[in-house]
Amino acid sequence: VTVLEADDIVGGISRTAQYQGYRFDIGGHRFFTKIAPVEALWHEILGPEFIQVPRLSRIHYSGKYFDYPLKAKNALLGLGLWNTFLCVASYVRWHFKPYPVEENLEQWVTNRFGKRLFEIFFKTYTEKVWGIPGTEIRAEWAAQRIQGLSLAKAILNAAQLQKRSETIKTLIDRFQYPRLGPGQMWETAAEKIRGLGGEVLLRHEVTTIEHSNGRINAGRDRTPLGQRRITGDHFISTMPLRNLVRAMDPQPPQAIREAGEGLNYRDFLTVALMIDADDIFPDNWIYIHTPGVKVGRIQNFNNWSRAIVPEPGTTCLGMEYFCFEGDGLWSSADADLVALARKELGELGLVDPAKVRDGCVVRMPKAYPVYDSTYAGHLSTLRTFIDPIPNLHTVGRNGMHKYNNQDHSMLTAMMAVANMKGASHDVW
Repeated sequence: VTVLEADDIVGGISRTAQYQGYRFDIGGHRFFTKIAPVEALWHEILGPEFIQVPRLSRIHYSGKYFDYPLKAKNALLGLGLWNTFLCVASYVRWHFKPYPVEENLEQWVTNRFGKRLFEIFFKTYTEKVWGIPGTEIRAEWAAQRIQGLSLAKAILNAAQLQKRSETIKTLIDRFQYPRLGPGQMWETAAEKIRGLGGEVLLRHEVTTIEHSNGRINAGRDRTPLGQRRITGDHFISTMPLRNLVRAMDPQPPQAIREAGEGLNYRDFLTVALMIDADDIFPDNWIYIHTPGVKVGRIQNFNNWSRAIVPEPGTTCLGMEYFCFEGDGLWSSADADLVALARKELGELGLVDPAKVRDGCVVRMPKAYPVYDSTYAGHLSTLRTFIDPIPNLHTVGRNGMHKYNNQDHSMLTAMMAVANMKGASHDVW
């Protein structure tokens, strides 16, 4: 196998970035799966390097913390009796008279939590994440990311009236994690591939994909040493579908090109702050639903693995910002983004900004495929061109424009390899 990686580090959005000895995720990556072959592969690659991490995540809203998943007592104390009564009344109203059709995020969440809780918690955060109104985010996204969860289940779970479900991913209270961060998985995998005679070529950006007679023939890559052409029997693509279509030579029909251009992406940047303080908050991460700040989520990497924070008495926080490539946030100078993150930490009352000693910025383009009102039609059109090519296998989050967790992304790749050997899995 020859792996062509456009960046100078392996792992994509699951990489572990490094700065001044600190290691941090691009977003947090829990290792939790119900898929036995995927878990077996994790342990085949990393062996004893996994640790068990207790999960704690909360919502920060208007100066208060709310447990996530929801806990009845916590919500009662945080919202107050009157607000709680209104939320429950709203839940009951929408439970018995829901939207008859769930086309968008607002309808999907309202049917499960009530309109009032949607407006208090879900609306601000999801619109910050996606940059579009909740009525334009497709219900498929919520069904995929919040599967199996409802207000009733969350309250029963919190009140211990129902056995805690290990099948609802949003509710799990422990997860596995590589000792040195998720990038350790891919760094080790790259070493194993090379040990087996394969190649992992960094800074090899695929710019052109040659095809003829319904098959892929070769990829042409931009490298530090100039252009390189690489042939193969099978081609597995994790690149964004929009880029895949653009790279095809000869160009696909106009309808296919227009469908590719119609797919949209949300970009992402992390401002990692090194702080002269410890035990800042106990969570792995906090969702920031508080209006008035741009940060969407904060990771506390001390609480993922102490091995990725080199200096005792210090903390590495990941301030996560959702943006569009080329907008004001994305284009800001690194120093300005570090200053913004420091200021917002203080505004949220989490850390004295004077204790921030250093910071760096990592940008991740096309981190999230957007489930907007037109994506399904564009994807269906693209598949009429991609699916008939027998030696092209599109897998993973961007390769399928599907907001998969890492275990499902890996499963699509494993199925693609099995298909090369004669299986007939429907990867989609």
